[in-house]
Amino acid sequence: MRILIVGAGATGGAFGALLQEAGRDVTFLVRPARADALRRDGLRFISPNGDRTLAVATVTARESAGAFDLVLVTVKASALEAAIRDVRPFVGDATYVVPILNGMAQIDLLESAFPGQVLGGAAKIVATLDGGTVRQMTDLTELTIGGIGTDAPPPVVEALDVVGIRLTASADVVGMLWAKWAFIAAAGVVTCLFRNAVGPILEAGGLPAVLAAIRETESVAEAAGHPVPSAAHDQSIALLTQPGSAFTTSLYRDLTAGLPTEAEHILGDLAGRARALDVATPLLDLALIQIRADAAARSRTDAR
Repeated sequence: MRILIVGAGATGGAFGALLQEAGRDVTFLVRPARADALRRDGLRFISPNGDRTLAVATVTARESAGAFDLVLVTVKASALEAAIRDVRPFVGDATYVVPILNGMAQIDLLESAFPGQVLGGAAKIVATLDGGTVRQMTDLTELTIGGIGTDAPPPVVEALDVVGIRLTASADVVGMLWAKWAFIAAAGVVTCLFRNAVGPILEAGGLPAVLAAIRETESVAEAAGHPVPSAAHDQSIALLTQPGSAFTTSLYRDLTAGLPTEAEHILGDLAGRARALDVATPLLDLALIQIRADAAARSRTDAR
């Protein structure tokens, strides 16, 4: 299959590099400046398995490359709408589109753009983009895919089943996405609301609030028809109640660094669905107020 990776950041760069190293036909859809850099310098990928620089194929939204068989969307939520516009010329009638984002709004947006062609996808990877270098810090490289209400198409499973990627084809990828969303949202609520890592929050007496945040987000998932499995619930409890833990979220790190965040995609969308389902989420609502107030204050400062 011809595979198009939308974005060459931490997630897209790592998965794209691993797929290319396994002999897959991979192209990266990137901005012109990133395309120039990749064409000139290649994609440097540092992982527990080594440090290498790959010569990679790239395309920009203004260039022609025909329709691809499989598109992996790996951009941040804030760039999703632009990514949909950019990727349209490369999506044919038989193209499969797999967003690798957290939450559920990406499924709705992409399904509206490419009805019947969207699969569900979620990744577990610890990686970052350091300058132009993709750095993978651990050997955790998991990818779960599945059809929306159907099984994952066998050609997609075959294309993504390579050495270095632990692939799972899920019969209930929507339920899996909801479970992951509930955890990420709960973690985002407590770290952003209390502006700290899990360990200090617990030391300050925050355990009841942590447990309440987990109950809130899981209640929304249950009301939506996707109750969080007990194993996923237990994992959330373990991660968010570990004494001395330095665990934070990317949402918290972006917020405290003054960077654009995925707050509306992760927390705002969940709060909206909670209202529609008549589920009370007071901690989630408070976290959103703080994040939105912070964004408004930064906007006023930048306008001066």
